[in-house]
Amino acid sequence: MLEKLLGFFRTGPDQDLVSDDPETIRRIYERKRWSVFLSVTFGYGFFYVARINFSVVKKPLLDAGIFTATEMGIIGAAMLGVYAVGKTLNGFLSDRANIRRFMATALLLSAVTNLILGSTTLFYAFVVLWGLNGWFQSVGSAPCGASLRQWFSSREYGTRYGVWSSSHGIGTAITFLVTAVIVDAFGWRWGFWAPGIAVGLVALILYRTLADRPRTYGLPVVADYKDDHPIDPSELAKAGSVKAMQMAVFKNPAIWLIGLSSAMMYVARYGINNWGVLYLQEAKGYSLVEAGASLGVYTVATVVGAIGSGFISDRFFGSRRNVPALLMGLLILGSLWMLYATPPGQRVLDVVALTIFGFALGMQLSYVGGLWAVDLAPPRAAGTAMGLIGGFSYMGAAIQDTISGLLIDRGKTIVDGAARYDFTPLFYFWMGTALDSL
Repeated sequence: MLEKLLGFFRTGPDQDLVSDDPETIRRIYERKRWSVFLSVTFGYGFFYVARINFSVVKKPLLDAGIFTATEMGIIGAAMLGVYAVGKTLNGFLSDRANIRRFMATALLLSAVTNLILGSTTLFYAFVVLWGLNGWFQSVGSAPCGASLRQWFSSREYGTRYGVWSSSHGIGTAITFLVTAVIVDAFGWRWGFWAPGIAVGLVALILYRTLADRPRTYGLPVVADYKDDHPIDPSELAKAGSVKAMQMAVFKNPAIWLIGLSSAMMYVARYGINNWGVLYLQEAKGYSLVEAGASLGVYTVATVVGAIGSGFISDRFFGSRRNVPALLMGLLILGSLWMLYATPPGQRVLDVVALTIFGFALGMQLSYVGGLWAVDLAPPRAAGTAMGLIGGFSYMGAAIQDTISGLLIDRGKTIVDGAARYDFTPLFYFWMGTALDSL
């Protein structure tokens, strides 16, 4: 039974070339390349729809007395902790997997989990189910990076990766703009049911539009197709098997350092993602829809930053990611301070701070969150590199959720029968880790 299951997800065998005619090869190749590119970009965005939605329902859950901030921090940490472990393991598996089946099945299971979550209020059920959702969610990122590396050459990869990175913002924007309106109109349960229905439909579409490796369809490897061999074939042969390439990733200290930097950066990222709606409501007096709309602006800026990241680093920094990564890290730190220091009522300044944060974060997610590490990894170990970085990143995010929930509860006071929260320690925590990521 286990062997059949593994066989279902395993990449297929190499096939003989479908044709000797270059035009036939080109036509098939380009059709599949566009299908893969659009699928991973928009498909991965919907992974976020089934993951960020918990942040939208936090205040309704808090106001209804269903969970405390500490309990919600534990629930979030369960998901992100499982996600961190899953990212590393599934990154390793993605280099050997049929991406179409692997990614689409995981998204479908995430949809089912969300549908169940909308039907319970038990704390431990939430911890287990949201943690399980973290495992399914962890299948998304590394397979996307591996698939892009399989279908696009080295000269194309940086730009394509940058555009793909916009999927983070696409999914988060849908959540903050659409899910927030649904929750405001129909209640917190629909914050899980609506995303579950939507991502379930997208999962079925991905099963038709994603693809396995080119060789499994009788197409040449992309380096031959595009005549783009940055590594001499004889040197590539010396790299050995896929396993040897993957082990080379784990032995590269530069990739581990990038992972640590990404972990610190993800504290700030998921601080805003998971607690930003609550912060704007409690500290700045926003309604749920207004808070969602403001964070929607931030996610649009994230998309812009992500799309421009590969082009900017390739065009102006000679494909070096370190200098622009440092500049974006400084912008993240400054924008967090601006969001915290801006007094209530100055909503234009709040949006400016969130826009700067989003733009810088979009670039930083591309550089530190994967592209830099993939540049340093052997060609058939892109998924492993992304998985390792993802493991570091989301362990930082998981620790953040636990600490953030505790800090919010500790800053709680009751004034005239109403709860008030002091977010100062929370922002110092976020800004301190943003500084550590530089």
